[in-house]
Amino acid sequence: MRFARSLRDFRVVALACLCALPAARTSAQSHWPDQTFHDGFEGIAGGPATDADASRFLAQATFGATTEDIAHLRAVGYGAWLNEQFAKVPSTQVPYLDWVQGLSCPAGDDYCNVVAEWAGTRLQTWTINSVGTPDPSRSQQVPTDQLRQRVAFALSEIFVVSNSNGTLAQQPWALASFYDMLAADAFGNYRNLLEDVTKHPAMGVFLSSIQNQKANPEENIHPDENYAREINQLFSIGLVQLNLDGTPKLVNGQPVATYGQEAVRGFAAVFTGWDFNSVGCSVDYQDGVPLCCNNPENPWQYFYCGPANSDDLAWQRPMEPVEYWHDDTTDKQLLDYPGVALAGGVLAHGGAAQAELTAALDNVFHHPNVGPFIAIRLIQRLVTSNPTPAYVQRVAQVFNDDGSASHVRGNLKAVVKAILLDPEARYGQWQKPDTFGKLREPLLRITQLWRAMAARTPTGDALYSGRSGNLDTWPPIVEQIGQAPLYSPTVFNFFKPDFAQPGEVRTRGLVSPEFQILGDTTSTAMPNYLFHQVFCNYTASEACWDADNPQTLQVNEARDAPLAASDPAALVDRYSLLMMGGQMSPFMRNVLVTRLAAMDPGDYDDIGRARVQEALYLIFNSPEYSIQK
Repeated sequence: MRFARSLRDFRVVALACLCALPAARTSAQSHWPDQTFHDGFEGIAGGPATDADASRFLAQATFGATTEDIAHLRAVGYGAWLNEQFAKVPSTQVPYLDWVQGLSCPAGDDYCNVVAEWAGTRLQTWTINSVGTPDPSRSQQVPTDQLRQRVAFALSEIFVVSNSNGTLAQQPWALASFYDMLAADAFGNYRNLLEDVTKHPAMGVFLSSIQNQKANPEENIHPDENYAREINQLFSIGLVQLNLDGTPKLVNGQPVATYGQEAVRGFAAVFTGWDFNSVGCSVDYQDGVPLCCNNPENPWQYFYCGPANSDDLAWQRPMEPVEYWHDDTTDKQLLDYPGVALAGGVLAHGGAAQAELTAALDNVFHHPNVGPFIAIRLIQRLVTSNPTPAYVQRVAQVFNDDGSASHVRGNLKAVVKAILLDPEARYGQWQKPDTFGKLREPLLRITQLWRAMAARTPTGDALYSGRSGNLDTWPPIVEQIGQAPLYSPTVFNFFKPDFAQPGEVRTRGLVSPEFQILGDTTSTAMPNYLFHQVFCNYTASEACWDADNPQTLQVNEARDAPLAASDPAALVDRYSLLMMGGQMSPFMRNVLVTRLAAMDPGDYDDIGRARVQEALYLIFNSPEYSIQK
């Protein structure tokens, strides 16, 4: 009864808000946030100057601001906060899977230690690490490496592997290991990241470079070109030559291609002869021991070796070369560009598999496109969909030379710092209010709710408490909201970086990547999912089925209920700071305050909680919140 009353009330207020919009445009009340310049005299280096500045920064650098994080960032400043985050040990997923598998289930429970994609085990550890909840696999330690996890998530949308692959759908350790690799490399060098991605068996399976074989014209066998295409198109340089500021180079008004089919064939030949790492293998079959992939007596084991179980270490270790299947007899055309180390971009034949791989990855790494290409991709994932060319150029310059005495190229730590501390990142919402920002990704909206509202699972269950299962839904969460970690439908991610929503966005030459997954289904399912998190899954709730399950993350609405009961306006201001970086417009603030104040305490068992729920639901589904500014 109470649940239905909340739903009916929301429908009424939502309709009222929508009906009020046309009239409000002619009133004096602004739909724009406060545009007063708030920066202190010290500039960015002395920031953040306000709690709102801190909250905006944390929305870009973490999975959502908390009151504690805002206070800490204000106390130490941007630079110190970044250094703290760079120094934190990565929170990982593989040990969590191992821990679950090692649990002892009581009689009658056959599932407490199941590790599988269908069981949502990997989604549990992703939620723990991203939201920062106590980890039962690590004696309730709370992961605090928010920046690393946020960058790893961004990298997972560039260097894509996915559960959508039929083989990987059965390999949680492979996917968890790949994500852990991204987290470990998030602040390292792009060149190392490129090699780790290339040699990871999850990528080998996803883009079919594992067990790739040299050409055999007599049998009409040619090296697989899948990874050869994507490492260039999606992971490094793109399809057209770029200026340092990310704009296309033009010749006679037309863009210039970065490579052609001959280079694809050349890279495909380089990526031959790589197979599962079979340390501790057996030349002949033995139960429980992986079969050697490199057996001189039987080269054909190359196709029949590898891990027998999903938790075998071969799913986590880098692939190893098998020279018999590597093409070492042909010259290989790679990328040709000014200053290329290989004459004409040609890799001469005769090299071993690792030597040729090293040369090929160096060839990619030093292409002049890589800096602006990676700059655009990471800026889009963290800050704004449409960075100005000047912003891209500043970040690309840092990629090309980190400014240290060693003049390091590809320093991702320096790149991330440059992205977050750039004047456009910090002031873009004022400088370009009609083009700056990005549609919030579905997962980031959910994690922000959980972080802002200090979500935790119920305690007391030794086997299940803390194993956050809110993303393990039916239908699967990816089918509802269009997104889940390492669940992309294709190698092109959930959305393309150059997708432009038809209408004003496209006609103005802008892009809106995240809008590609905002369709009829997701635009309905997302509010429904948020409704369940707000009106069902709150601390000590018994409102809905499974709300009190030990695996259910519950938002702490009781924390803000006293404030909501006594001062609805103060509650709205608090949520404007936490969820919107203090950028709620006067119009939206007035709508919310009016609605909350009109709620009669006599109609609710707990007016404080009811107002918190209404405020959260309306904010998280509002157009203003939906665009991260």
